[in-house]
Amino acid sequence: MPATAAPIISLDDVRLRLVSRAGPVDILRGVSLEIGAGEAVAIVGPSGSGKTSLLMIIAGLERATSGSVRVAGHEFTELGEDALALIRGREIGIVFQSFHLVPTMTALENVALPLEFAGNPDAFRIAEEMLREVGLGHRTSHFPAQLSGGEQQRVAIARAIAPRPRLILADEPTGNLDGNTGNQIIELLFDLHRRRDATLVLITHDPALAERCARILRMADGRVVADSAKIEAV
Repeated sequence: MPATAAPIISLDDVRLRLVSRAGPVDILRGVSLEIGAGEAVAIVGPSGSGKTSLLMIIAGLERATSGSVRVAGHEFTELGEDALALIRGREIGIVFQSFHLVPTMTALENVALPLEFAGNPDAFRIAEEMLREVGLGHRTSHFPAQLSGGEQQRVAIARAIAPRPRLILADEPTGNLDGNTGNQIIELLFDLHRRRDATLVLITHDPALAERCARILRMADGRVVADSAKIEAV
């Protein structure tokens, strides 16, 4: 179903072919879709259906073999790696299943890192604000090994949202967490989505979590095979 809001993501006939020892493998097979600004969208489907590859292409971390990838007003297929990195730093926050925190840096330093790379002179002040926003204002000086799994994911979310991106991408963000902690992380992501009016796109194997989104894209064999929308998100 086409998005009703102005699209922040627009893909047209996107294909991804990777080379393996056994020969070329078609990962994505002609994906076309639009996601409107401010939407909450779940991507579901069996393992190997192309969900993570699609998310990586939207993030500019993977190059499409062919087709058009337009995100936040930029045609990704026409940009070099430096330009893509700048756009990611400004427009896109990414939350992975694995936390990807720098183990030798404190929570505060981990969150400030992308802001420093972007040349933001207020990196540490903003990082401290973000950690307070995710409920970790008392853990700023702790290293990742001193934090629980849920706390580490909160740091990762704080890092992702620190530049105030218009687009939040989450790949199985609760996959390494217990049920209760995972629920807290999901509540946090949806709260940020609502308060900041940011677009949220998440990959999940959890049907109940997918139902919380206003729209569900179902993938199979490298294609979007169903696109369902509800009148209102739960």
